[in-house]
Amino acid sequence: MASEQEVKRYLAYWFQLGKKVVIRNGESALLPQPIFTGDRYSDEFEHIWKQVVSPASGDCYLEGTEQTIAELLTPQWTVSPCVRCDMPVPVKTVGMPPELCPCNDLPSWPNSELPAPRDSVSTQDRLSAIRDRLSKASPY
Repeated sequence: MASEQEVKRYLAYWFQLGKKVVIRNGESALLPQPIFTGDRYSDEFEHIWKQVVSPASGDCYLEGTEQTIAELLTPQWTVSPCVRCDMPVPVKTVGMPPELCPCNDLPSWPNSELPAPRDSVSTQDRLSAIRDRLSKASPY
């Protein structure tokens, strides 16, 4: 079963490539900007997430996919790396996998010359790790 965090990560990665989440059975498509604020999802991302998981929003799905976000949060689905592009994709735990990866309609993807989408970064944790490495390497 895909956890809420895995599905949020799945959306965040695809948002970084410009994919939108379609809500209200195709009535509108949303793309948060920015996706991250420091080491967490942005307020706009969280606002969109609340809309996506709200029953009042109807079927919500990532552009280029057929699985709804509600389906991904059931035990029949998990999120795994795509064999073609290594991006997170929904995979049915039993039965046939989806026919296409969301990268199918991105002509310039995968592109190893561009930075790959990523998770949020805790600046404080990163700086602490750099400080610790430097203090170990210091001859003083």
